[in-house]
Amino acid sequence: MIDTLTTLLTDQFGPFGPLMALGGLGVLLIIGALPLLFKRDEDPLDRLKKSQAELEEEHMALRRVETGMGDKLEKYKSFLEPTDSEEYSQIQLKLLQAGYPGKNAVRTYHFAQFALGLGLLFAGLIYSFLTNDGETSTQKMVMTVLVPAAVGYVAPRYWVTRRVESRKEEITNGFPDALDMMLVCVEAGQSLDQSIVRVAKEIRPGFPSLADEFEIVSWEIKAGKDRIQVLRDMGERCGVPDVQSFVTVLIQSTSFGTSIAEALRVYAGEMRDKRVMRAEEKANTLPTKMTLATMLLTVPPLLIILIGPAVYEVYKTLKNISF
Repeated sequence: MIDTLTTLLTDQFGPFGPLMALGGLGVLLIIGALPLLFKRDEDPLDRLKKSQAELEEEHMALRRVETGMGDKLEKYKSFLEPTDSEEYSQIQLKLLQAGYPGKNAVRTYHFAQFALGLGLLFAGLIYSFLTNDGETSTQKMVMTVLVPAAVGYVAPRYWVTRRVESRKEEITNGFPDALDMMLVCVEAGQSLDQSIVRVAKEIRPGFPSLADEFEIVSWEIKAGKDRIQVLRDMGERCGVPDVQSFVTVLIQSTSFGTSIAEALRVYAGEMRDKRVMRAEEKANTLPTKMTLATMLLTVPPLLIILIGPAVYEVYKTLKNISF
């Protein structure tokens, strides 16, 4: 049935008939879904949230008037932000772990997905029109249009995932040195807040992501936010088990009134030992990873050197016998 429909559309509209039919069907589905999106019965809880949101909007409007900067994507908020609060929180946490703490990060992330997807979709359409010679199959044409669109839509997600992984690795590598420096500052007589500021300044050239996290902690503490909550937020933003354990140690030291310097000394020693263990683990896995490369680069030349002369002699013997 699909082949018959494809043949009919090709006969009526040419080789672009199936693609035009798919595009028209998509437009009709979008037009049909728009009334359902805009006509919804208002829930009482939604009215309550709307009243609270109006107060927040008034506050944000005052801030925009004061700074003279408006959010260009504000009017597309309903399309660029998830309506589910749990999904929104997950995406926001992932962007925080990737190093994008802005209030419009989620909105910008979804805008990048839609913009790249639609942009590469139109680029694929233009390319298929320009390279069409009348013999191009419908399947190849559809792949030329849909593959770039899918790549454009997935590219921001892939970029954010890679950023999260690289940032976690950077924080993991720089955290033992930061703890040692913090221990030195605390034992020199500085408070924990002053130590955090000092460590953020000193480690920035080597580990900027970790320095940003310490700076956020110092700013939030200066703003009057509860220290325990600030430390927990830092553990969530980093997403590294070592940092989360460090936050737990600091919270317990603060709660029970024990010495922060002693807790830092013990934990810094553990972090140094863990860094050595990670290095030894990578060193132990290196021979296994190099086995395939060693076989590919060593065995063929060795076989040529050992068996090559014998093969050549056999070839000469057979050649002489044939004559």
